Amino acid sequence: MLIYLKKNLLAVACIAMVFTACKKNSSDEPTTPPVNNNKGIQLATDAKFGSVLTDKDGKTLYFFSSDAAGTPTCTGGCEAIWPLYYSADASTDLNLNKAEVGEVTRADGRKQSTYRGYPLYYYASDAVKGDIKGDGVGGIWFVAKPDYSLMLANAQLVGSNTKSYTSAYVEGTGLTKYFTDAFGRTLYAFAPDKNGVNTYTKGTAQEGIWPVYTSEVLNVPSAIAKTDLGVITVATVNKKQLTYKGWPLYYFASDTKRGDNKGITVGGIGTLWPYVATTTTVAPVQ
Repeated sequence: MLIYLKKNLLAVACIAMVFTACKKNSSDEPTTPPVNNNKGIQLATDAKFGSVLTDKDGKTLYFFSSDAAGTPTCTGGCEAIWPLYYSADASTDLNLNKAEVGEVTRADGRKQSTYRGYPLYYYASDAVKGDIKGDGVGGIWFVAKPDYSLMLANAQLVGSNTKSYTSAYVEGTGLTKYFTDAFGRTLYAFAPDKNGVNTYTKGTAQEGIWPVYTSEVLNVPSAIAKTDLGVITVATVNKKQLTYKGWPLYYFASDTKRGDNKGITVGGIGTLWPYVATTTTVAPVQ
């Protein structure tokens, strides 16, 4: 009986040793990294910039101010620094407005993904996921975000008279930096307005020609001071209107497509309805 008991105890000990060894070997095996099922454009949260657009692997995407009209203008040597981004896959990010994602065909036939009509790019110096080294480069490259109240265009001014103008409103060619909405539509100030006071919109008739720009103060490209933005109420049309340095902001109805800036020659060349930019002075107090 004693011999039988010893044999049973020995068997139990052996089984326990085998189980322990198996458990140890199992825990020593490397874990399989999770599969990345992301597709298309994604949203990521950055401590400094908040919500930003990335590719499926988390690499940051950018807007180019010179693309305000929706046509890619970064070509040749520019592409070596700012490679284009394209994905044929629909975004799997549930927080992204899929209706604002699109694509454009470049002059050489290649496709490029867009967001709110802006072609999207990488920055070559962003080495790892989460890098945002390209924001603010040259004052015309900005991290792509889904919540800009304003965008900064860098484009040729062409008045309603079809003549080209410089930033000083002199006939000629050259790129000018000015504000648009998030979809590339030019914004204007009305010269007689006062700080925080819309003196133009008397009713729907004026609203049909120079609509007020209705937006909350959300976010702006890093070249623009967010503290310079405000919101007023235009009682005559019961709308909120965004202001910059106190100037109420307007659209021009005859700007029928993004990139148009025909309003600069209405009522005089840059005197009555000037474009708005970071160089715009503070509106006078009433």
